[in-house]
Amino acid sequence: MSDSQSPKNNEVPTLLVVDSKGDELLCFLEQIVPLSDVEYVLLTPVDTPVSLFRLREDNDPELIKTIEKKEPILEVADVVLQEYDLKLIRSAVTLTITGELDEPEPEELEEKDFDEDSELYELLVNFKVKDDEYGLYIPLDPFFIVGKIIDGNATVLEGEEFDKIQPLIEAELEKRDF
Repeated sequence: MSDSQSPKNNEVPTLLVVDSKGDELLCFLEQIVPLSDVEYVLLTPVDTPVSLFRLREDNDPELIKTIEKKEPILEVADVVLQEYDLKLIRSAVTLTITGELDEPEPEELEEKDFDEDSELYELLVNFKVKDDEYGLYIPLDPFFIVGKIIDGNATVLEGEEFDKIQPLIEAELEKRDF
């Protein structure tokens, strides 16, 4: 079901989760929630999740919700991130960044509230593609992924199945004071 990322006993177990397109994401296993003979799992990515926004001068940045893996915007982002010894990973569920990120000083933190579900983001890098400007932002709120384990394999809950199970998982976690 899971393997440990390092031999230390105090490490959180990790789990490789797969989405409906076959894309993978290595995650920390945060919680197991058994419901109706199915093990649902609450996960957080091992690598740093990032969100891609189109930046506009007069408006709030626009979240780009779906993007193809071979999109030219991501190829430019790859080049920009290499300057910081970072690598963009096209994972299941979200884009992630690997590499050493500098921890910002609290007073240097430029938080942006984009009114997208009132989440806060920190700008990682911005760049131009043709005449448009884009930014990769790190969500400052925890980034949870819900999955289920079947025959030892973890899959991402998506669409109607996620909509149906999410309230049940939330209710169970509230009972546990999570």
